[in-house]
Amino acid sequence: MKSITRLIAALALLITSTAFAQFDHSHKAFDDLLKKHVTYMSNGNASQVSYAGFARDRAALKAYLDSVSAVPEATYKSWNKNQQLAFLINAYNAYTIELILTKYPNLKSIRDLGGTFTKPWSLKFFTLFGKDTHLDNIEHDMIRADGVFNDPRIHVAVVCASIGCPMLRNEAFTADKLDALLEDGMQRFLSDKSRNRYDPRSKQLEISKIFDWYKKDFTKGYKGFSSLEATLGKYADRLSNDPAAQAEIKAGKVSISYLDYDWNLNDKK
Repeated sequence: MKSITRLIAALALLITSTAFAQFDHSHKAFDDLLKKHVTYMSNGNASQVSYAGFARDRAALKAYLDSVSAVPEATYKSWNKNQQLAFLINAYNAYTIELILTKYPNLKSIRDLGGTFTKPWSLKFFTLFGKDTHLDNIEHDMIRADGVFNDPRIHVAVVCASIGCPMLRNEAFTADKLDALLEDGMQRFLSDKSRNRYDPRSKQLEISKIFDWYKKDFTKGYKGFSSLEATLGKYADRLSNDPAAQAEIKAGKVSISYLDYDWNLNDKK
């Protein structure tokens, strides 16, 4: 009996090791698709997605997602934190694209998916770590879980296929570039005057609802983000070109209002 138990354990270890060796941490398959079907606009601070192009390459997208779903939880847990977070961000974004494709082109917004009592982010339409799950599980239960990654900049990385949300990058996240890409994402998002801006007439900051919905994530001190005001102050030069206004923003003396969120699909026609 003990020999059988040892054999089962050895086989499980072999399967886990094989999956670990096979998974491509460069995420090249997804990276190739993003480079092909995502176009930057607004001076590189926003993007449009060719969902029609992804639909034509859906087999390649599904092959990448199959590789994601095949990773055992034990293998995932053996990776370093940057590898884990890059994996989850790419998984979230790739599955979001796949979710759009389930109804594309017959939808105008991701919110057209789901039902009366079910939001699209709680639809169980894929498998991860051997369990049927949904997008909210990746974002809220895994990425945003206290004490795991502790980086509020993830809110410019996991995106919701909408014009109002931060841009989908035309490259996959990788462990070695993770910090740089998250920081670049914050700078690009806060540079886009259609979603975040300083109004010189009202002397008020008009910013994305994302900072309202997830304000608490920017108050915990993670990665140096201790308050929303301090966060905006860090990127004052992105929010305004006026040195006087920048000084006021950095000092936290500017009132804040939140812009309406544009849920229309970020589709490239």
